[in-house]
Amino acid sequence: MYSHKSIQQFLSGIEEQTIDCTSVVKHYLARIEEYRHLNAFIDVFADEALTRAAELDNKKKKGLPCGKLFGVVVGIKDVICYKDHHISAGSAILKGFTSLYSATAIERLLGEDAIIIGNLNCDEFAMGSSNENSAYGNVLNALDPTRVSGGSSGGSAVAVQAGLCMVSLGSDTGGSVRQPADFCGVIGFKPGYGRISRYGLIAYASSFDQIGIFGTNIEDIALLVEIMAGPDEYDSTAARKPVPAFSQLLKDTKKFKIAYFPQSLAHPSLDPEIGMAIRDHLKMLEKEGHTVEPVDFELLDYIVPAYYILTTAEASSNLARYDGVKYGTRTKELVNNLDEFYRKSRSQGFGKEVKRRIMLGTFVLSTGYYDAYYTRAQQVRRRIKEQTDLIFKHFDIIILPTTPAPAFRFGEKSHDAVEMFLADLFTVFANLAGIPAISYPLSKHSNGMPFGIQAMTNQFEELSLLQFSNLSCHPSGTL
Repeated sequence: MYSHKSIQQFLSGIEEQTIDCTSVVKHYLARIEEYRHLNAFIDVFADEALTRAAELDNKKKKGLPCGKLFGVVVGIKDVICYKDHHISAGSAILKGFTSLYSATAIERLLGEDAIIIGNLNCDEFAMGSSNENSAYGNVLNALDPTRVSGGSSGGSAVAVQAGLCMVSLGSDTGGSVRQPADFCGVIGFKPGYGRISRYGLIAYASSFDQIGIFGTNIEDIALLVEIMAGPDEYDSTAARKPVPAFSQLLKDTKKFKIAYFPQSLAHPSLDPEIGMAIRDHLKMLEKEGHTVEPVDFELLDYIVPAYYILTTAEASSNLARYDGVKYGTRTKELVNNLDEFYRKSRSQGFGKEVKRRIMLGTFVLSTGYYDAYYTRAQQVRRRIKEQTDLIFKHFDIIILPTTPAPAFRFGEKSHDAVEMFLADLFTVFANLAGIPAISYPLSKHSNGMPFGIQAMTNQFEELSLLQFSNLSCHPSGTL
């Protein structure tokens, strides 16, 4: 039976002929079936994955050049386009829609001989913190099926947590990779804005969205970033910065200057056990020779309001294209005019949370409220970016909690939108500032659930973030 430790170890096994791609894909397909009740996958590309595995095995036998991800089994969130495969963003409005092209990130993985094994469940249009908003049902936490997996990339987190693939892709608009990683006890990495092309990623909020990665070790994540990152002629927001050889440069023993926000550790929403574990972790880092200092950040309470004003405004614009005319679900009811057709199609196709955010976004962009809400939120975002830049003039790393509490039970927060939004308190900061961030496992709560810690670096300093994480994190294995 195959047990994934790292991509490098897997590739060594392929080279030594102790394993082959076909047997490993069969292992994962059997495991996906065994853990079907977790509802992590929307579609499993079983026949295709086996065919591709056989082709790769044949390629190896012929002595042909092999890619850096030869036979690596990857799951992808149902917001990332893969040509000729269904994509729905977890929404009824796109059920049955087939993608006409592949995302740049997917093309680059396939170009290195990766195997895409299936589409992973998520909150509808990546809007949610619990994976309770999918048209395909809840994703269950593999460690305790009565608790949420986190969102919006809950399926991607659980797929790695339960060993249903080696690594997975998610998307992160305000913590949608890091928060479920925290809840599931795995590593979740969000690159800085522009590092990985967004071409082929269904938009929620275009100035926030980034493709992120789930894994069980930093080496795997570094390799995937290295392959997917870089400029893209199809995405003007993709940075033209050189891409370091992340996977080759991890083993750096330099000492870092680390900042933390005392306001975050004293915040009333933070679980005392998590706060204590983070303080202990900071002490450990200090003992290892790193500089650790508190830095006041007075804008903490403004982060969530600014984030939800800006992202819902962008969502109301981005989701206007789903009207039932050119593609997706359309109403079957008789209508009297085009306006009624739009209303019925969108009302029947979108779920409750998406409707809430579209209406909120439309409100903050409306005449008479634009300056009062949207303009002021943009001003807050600019101040956050300016203060973040000042911090990084003196420090290499910012440490924050990932979430205020461990994974909660289904239904616990679904009737209180404000309480659910506040669960994003510590993760949305990185998206507002456009900086890279990672959540890695830290400890286990007295209720038996894991929780992590979050680290951030300045924009385009992913290498330092991965080096720091490689020094300090202790990833958990699969079930």
